[in-house]
Amino acid sequence: MCPHQPPCPAPSDPDREAAHTIVSHPEQGWSLLCNGVVIFEDTGELLPDGASIAPHRPTDLAAFDRPVGVSPGWGEKAPAA
Repeated sequence: MCPHQPPCPAPSDPDREAAHTIVSHPEQGWSLLCNGVVIFEDTGELLPDGASIAPHRPTDLAAFDRPVGVSPGWGEKAPAA
C-alpha cells in the first residue's frame, strides 16, 4: 500500500515510472519504486509480477515524433529529434 499522497501509479499504469523511488543503487544501475517496479539505467523495467519491459529510450521513438500521415519529402531527411 502506497503511503504517498497522491498515491503512486500502479505497476500496470502507463505512468508507473512516476512512482517515488524508495531504494536507489546508481552504482549498480537500478532503483526500486514505491509500486514495486525496478527500473534500470538503460530504461528497462522489471514489474512486480516478474514481467520485464525492454529498454525504451526516447531516441527509439524519433520516427514517431511527427504527426500521423506526415513523412519527409522525397530526398529529404526527417528532422533531428
